[in-house]
Amino acid sequence: MFNNGDELQKFVKEEGVEFIDVRFCDLPGVMQHFNVPVGSFDLDAMTDGLMFDGSSIRGFQAIHESDMKLMPDPATAFIDPFRTAKTLAMNFSIVDPFTDEQYSRDPRNVAAKAEAYLASTGIGDTAYFGPEAEFYVFDDVRFQTNQHEGYYHIDSIEGAWNTGRQEDGGNRGYKTRYKGGYFPVPPVDHFADLRDVMSKTLTGLGLQVERAHHEVGTAGQAEINYKYDTLLHAGDSLMLFKYVVKNVARRYGKIATFMPKPIYGEAGNGMHVHQCLWKDNRPLFFDQNRRNYADLSDLALHYVAGLLAHGQALTALTNPSTNSFKRLVEGYEAPVNLVFSLANRSAAIRVPRYATSPEEKRIEYRPPDATSNIYLMLASMLMAGLDGIARGLDPSKLGFGPFDVDIAKQDAEFKSRIAALPRSLYDAVNALGEDRAFLTKGEVFPDSFIDAWIRGKRREEAEDVAPRPHPREFSLYLDV
Repeated sequence: MFNNGDELQKFVKEEGVEFIDVRFCDLPGVMQHFNVPVGSFDLDAMTDGLMFDGSSIRGFQAIHESDMKLMPDPATAFIDPFRTAKTLAMNFSIVDPFTDEQYSRDPRNVAAKAEAYLASTGIGDTAYFGPEAEFYVFDDVRFQTNQHEGYYHIDSIEGAWNTGRQEDGGNRGYKTRYKGGYFPVPPVDHFADLRDVMSKTLTGLGLQVERAHHEVGTAGQAEINYKYDTLLHAGDSLMLFKYVVKNVARRYGKIATFMPKPIYGEAGNGMHVHQCLWKDNRPLFFDQNRRNYADLSDLALHYVAGLLAHGQALTALTNPSTNSFKRLVEGYEAPVNLVFSLANRSAAIRVPRYATSPEEKRIEYRPPDATSNIYLMLASMLMAGLDGIARGLDPSKLGFGPFDVDIAKQDAEFKSRIAALPRSLYDAVNALGEDRAFLTKGEVFPDSFIDAWIRGKRREEAEDVAPRPHPREFSLYLDV
């Protein structure tokens, strides 16, 4: 929003801003914040930064080295539409307070280093990304887990399971059928007006909304797409997008969740990511001679091969939750096969058929979900693609296709020849441990960072969920 601190301070004074909301991203990918009254936030804060306790943030510092410093990025500032007092929110990056070096575990710094590494290779100077994060809108969510019980309960006015429910004033019907949400008009679509409010709020904050619609799942699954951006800014936009969607839903008495698989038997929430490289204002993914598959340039095919060759390791960063792997199963449009194809949603990489001009030519990586840390996820995909370019990898020679068929409907012999994504978070972090060299180039992801990520995912999530009885197990095994 602003180019420098002077512009920001002028706006704050002229517009009567009362608070500065200081925001930064933790390692798992959740925005943290604290408020500073404008009287305590001057140009010194813009140039010298603000101190905070890094030991209290997940994945950051130990208690004996807790002092960290936050440096503002004025370009990310916006007036928060959900606060009572007039509040200017702004993203900050983290530096060492003694050396002013970028903090290696700050996700925004990782994204910035990935952009710098791209420029250093000479391959390109700009990486564009367009994440498409799906979400569900519920009326009620309850859950509990302890030593003697474990359950969750979800409800939605639109849920197909509510066709026979007694409702205040009578049941008005028009419940979205299972897998029937793509995309009938109201009254079956209960949330068109809510998505409109979300879209208008996003537009008011600077995102260029392109379309909004109901998604496949019953109970209010939705998607709102907005224009792509460069890597770091695409990460900032996705964090803003999630913030707006959640808070608009809450304001209207709903809850929005980006959880990959909240409903058994229904479509999960993915986050398909469109991406391409440019150099000197020129797109690099289009084959000017139109001799390659789907008009992809040789460079684009190498990039595709890099993504797929490192796909198993990438999963630890693109799908880093135990719930991620409840979505990554065949039959629900979630890709589990490391192949590429034109207009094929069963492939890990889809080349959009409608993107026919040089400026539009791109690929869509379909496995990711929004439990990822967006900055780390985008950076890791770029590093995988660049590795494919640097090594001149050929996706066809590596067995990645193209395959213009529905992979899920092929026989076992066909599937046995295709590499697949990991089946669990354990498998994903193990794959990352074995295939990490492509991430460490340019110190974008230092080994210490990767070790900390693997350790946290294994201990705090996979090993926490693994020993807990599942409700389904009682129906399977109680009477053995």
